[in-house]
Amino acid sequence: MAMTRFADLPDLVLGPLAGRPDADWYRAPAGKWNAAQIVEHLSLSIHLSALGFEERRARDPMQRRPRTLFERAAYFLLLQVGVFPPGFKSPSRTTPAAPVDRATAETHFRDAHTRFREVERLLLPARATDLFVKHPRLGDLCLPEWLAFHVLHARHHTKQIRQRVAG
Repeated sequence: MAMTRFADLPDLVLGPLAGRPDADWYRAPAGKWNAAQIVEHLSLSIHLSALGFEERRARDPMQRRPRTLFERAAYFLLLQVGVFPPGFKSPSRTTPAAPVDRATAETHFRDAHTRFREVERLLLPARATDLFVKHPRLGDLCLPEWLAFHVLHARHHTKQIRQRVAG
């Protein structure tokens, strides 16, 4: 996949669903999220990280807390190698509700993306390396690391969306 910019996430995530009937948004293997839930999960993740930066933006420069061994390994695999380690479960704060409406999920995603882009405009480049928001699996991440995470996270889940709509 050639997409590498956070700005392109709406096209990446929502593109495979454009013009699709509602049924395609709700199709999923047993026990797995459907496309609407995946889109909602991504929007929750983006929204929560944007909120974290908004809440911290007036703080004095911060220092990254030391990462645990698990966080260092997960960070390496995900942000250095680009591989989502198997067995990762979604944190409860980003787990979508069982019934997620297609239009609601899409609106939430677009709104969260817009909100994070505004945070990016406000904080970069000045606060690129001295403001951190904790990721539940990777430890403290600065804004450029969160941008990279959201791109990799969206790529990971877009593969699932494409599988759902192809089925």
